[in-house]
Amino acid sequence: MTSFGNRGSTGTVCHMGVRGPISGIDAVSAGLVTRWQLRTNFVRIHPDVFVHKDVELNAQTRAFAAACWAKGEATLVGHSAAALHGTKWLDPQLPAEVVLAGHTRPPKGIVVYRDVLSTNEQRIVAGIRATTPARTAFDLGRRLPRDEAVIVIDALCNATDLKPEQVLDLALRYPGSRGIVGLRRVLDLVDGGAESPPETRTRLLLIDDGLPRPDTQVKVRAPDGTLVARSDLGWPKWKILVEYDGEHHWNDRMQRSNDIDRLARLEALGWRVVRVSAELLQDRPYVVIERVRAALRAAGAPI
Repeated sequence: MTSFGNRGSTGTVCHMGVRGPISGIDAVSAGLVTRWQLRTNFVRIHPDVFVHKDVELNAQTRAFAAACWAKGEATLVGHSAAALHGTKWLDPQLPAEVVLAGHTRPPKGIVVYRDVLSTNEQRIVAGIRATTPARTAFDLGRRLPRDEAVIVIDALCNATDLKPEQVLDLALRYPGSRGIVGLRRVLDLVDGGAESPPETRTRLLLIDDGLPRPDTQVKVRAPDGTLVARSDLGWPKWKILVEYDGEHHWNDRMQRSNDIDRLARLEALGWRVVRVSAELLQDRPYVVIERVRAALRAAGAPI
């Protein structure tokens, strides 16, 4: 990936390669594209910022485009910084988020914050200045609703090995910041072991109902040490697993067959498995709670 540059008197082009995001003026001046190609093959997403019409407008593309619009003067924050750090599952429709000095009015699709960032709260990622994972989580945890915050910070931790303790250390610098109380509540629920938003939602559902906090990515081994399964959630103490099954678990014939064999092996080792689908999680969450609670009680958990 080619890094962004600052557009100035030298004519440096900010781009991710010739497919964009690119500065139209700089790209034409540098001979990367012709004016006809820019009009025909590219889509304008910000003033003088274009992407090829085949480029997916996801969170990372929007982040690069915002940096291109700011001509290297901005620091990417929030969802945009998270995208640069490799965070999955980000909403591709959300606007880019930046910190930018001055009173420049941003175009539609970019949110500008006026936060003051210390040097050690920023780093260069793919040639662009962005907040560190800890500062990124600090901002997201204060600004988003609880469940959304836990989901995105779970994914950020999974992508970067960030620990909630690092974010709490940063919070000590700003004890009076808006949203700091909510941030601490969010960090108490964060678990970087979660590998998808439904896994996080399932975990929060169980915790909110007062059940013991489950471990994530529970490994089950046979007596000879062979790995039998790695499960989304569970309580090894009571040999209970909770697994969210995406569509492929139900629609893929081979996956379905493997799941049946896997379940038989787990049950033979004394494990109980509660399976969760999208329909259950969204429309009948009480069923998930009831089944997990019943399994824990049967295993002797003090609930």
